[in-house]
Amino acid sequence: MRHSAKLAAIALSFLPGLASAQDVADTIYSGGPILTINDSQPKVEAVAVKDGRILAAGTLADISAFKGETTEAFDLNGRTMLPGFVDSHGHVVMGGIQALSANLLAPPDGKVTDIASLQATLKAWAEKNAATVDKVKMIIGFGYDNAQLAELRHPTREDLDAVSTEVPIVIVHQSGHLGVANSKALELAGITASTENPEGGVIQRTSDGTPNGVLEEYAFFNVLIPLLGTLGPEGLSAFAEAGADLWMRYGYTTAQDGRSSGAVVEALKAVDADKGLPVDVIAYPDVLEAKDYIAQHVSRDYEGKVRVGGCKLTIDGSPQGFTALRDRPYYDPVGDYPPGYAGYASVTMEKVQDAVNWCYENGIQIITHANGEGASDMLIAAIGAAQKKYGDPGNRPVLIHGQFLREDQVDSYKRLGVFMSLFPMHTFYWGDWHRDHTVGPVNADNISPTGWVRERGMKFGSHHDAPVAFPDSMRILSATVTRRTRSGDILGPSQRVDVMTALKAMTIWPAWQQFEENDKGSIEVGKLADFVLLSEDPTAIDPEKLAGIKIEGTVKDGNLVYDAQKDSRRGDLSPQFPVFGNLEAAHHLMHAMYDGLSGVSNQ
Repeated sequence: MRHSAKLAAIALSFLPGLASAQDVADTIYSGGPILTINDSQPKVEAVAVKDGRILAAGTLADISAFKGETTEAFDLNGRTMLPGFVDSHGHVVMGGIQALSANLLAPPDGKVTDIASLQATLKAWAEKNAATVDKVKMIIGFGYDNAQLAELRHPTREDLDAVSTEVPIVIVHQSGHLGVANSKALELAGITASTENPEGGVIQRTSDGTPNGVLEEYAFFNVLIPLLGTLGPEGLSAFAEAGADLWMRYGYTTAQDGRSSGAVVEALKAVDADKGLPVDVIAYPDVLEAKDYIAQHVSRDYEGKVRVGGCKLTIDGSPQGFTALRDRPYYDPVGDYPPGYAGYASVTMEKVQDAVNWCYENGIQIITHANGEGASDMLIAAIGAAQKKYGDPGNRPVLIHGQFLREDQVDSYKRLGVFMSLFPMHTFYWGDWHRDHTVGPVNADNISPTGWVRERGMKFGSHHDAPVAFPDSMRILSATVTRRTRSGDILGPSQRVDVMTALKAMTIWPAWQQFEENDKGSIEVGKLADFVLLSEDPTAIDPEKLAGIKIEGTVKDGNLVYDAQKDSRRGDLSPQFPVFGNLEAAHHLMHAMYDGLSGVSNQ
């Protein structure tokens, strides 16, 4: 792995009086609690760093032996230092969309609470960006959630037509698995009453068959993917830069780009080569779209700060959007659903098996989006068959989300050696919705079942899936520990875990998930000097206050890449922060989306 060789003199660093010139630290961190996430040495007083690696960790007296004339003293000033957070699953490049579109999120991340406020937000954004909208004729919004709208429904083409009938409008559901287009956008996309549903997708319609504007899964992806494909290097680089900046500000030193593409990976590399990414990025391109690229570029070593870690497979959709594949009917779905509706798969079992087999045959890691019980049944069957045919190549397969799981499925994942990257933030954002509408009050207690996982001695990762949610590390920590819903309910008390377990699920365990446990995830000698600075010690406060902890700084490879005290955006982590200082990136994005939308009917 990158930098995997340790300094030969490190072993001598623990013997008093034997520190040599090469053991003099570049920086010594002290002055606040330091949580190492290392069970053999949980807390230390100071950490010495040299050449971007941890030289020593221990008492202040011990670490003072590594101080030289050139050593910088980094005073934590009471802040708590931990290893930098490792992204267990997210979409760092698509995260940039949060910086380039109207914020349609519900509180506490936005202000949209009903259709009227959604319309007002779109209008206000269009007025604020009038020059760009006038030039490229496009309005885009991100993050609406029908579960949080007072009307408890998706906006329709008519709702968006009330904002504009002349300018195409596309808004993206917070899950990223659905979207809504106004009449002009549907016209440009060539979607009419005679347009058939694509495989793995649904065009929602009125009683006479007319599209109502809501597009599910591949019906939406077939619009969105061509748009992104026309962004070009400049647009993709703008997304990459914005996303990496946002992850960094939440204390992540390693980000993930799930369901990536070759073009996106190359854009990440270009940004890194040009300006330098502030964090490492591990990409997992779509196995159904980019096998050749994956086979050529997959590696455990970084090129700069970017590497392809394996591939991504998506089996089903959004649980809160009722497109995840269940093994039973949804409890009380809100919308026009037939009796016994249980969602649907995005791909066939044959494609799932082929993708899993290819990864096992080539020893490539596969991470798989499977939300509903039915999707997990498909994944478990596919991995079981692949292991029977190819054995275990040590590729550490990963379940992504597993929002609705039966307990026997957790047993199966353990038996198959599948690492579970779970989404406990769902308990906060959609816990009430799951209790009342998707799975009902009994099964809702077991969404994101971290308790079941720990009862079986399994490691797990906890993620944010941004831009589905902000990459808000403290919200993840809070949700994993408390499982508080928006309404204040506790969803599944037996599935809660303690703070240290939740921190491991954000550091050392996702580092293991991505084959980086020897370099990241804990503060230990020889590992990368990747740190996050917090306003409070999460192990020493009331768990109900975890979400209020602030990210005070981020250190990558021994360099302070984010300092909240000096950042003019301090306190504003909304998606509207001025990443680019002008509208050039938004202009390029919208122009590309308009061109792409015009060509969708030919895809």
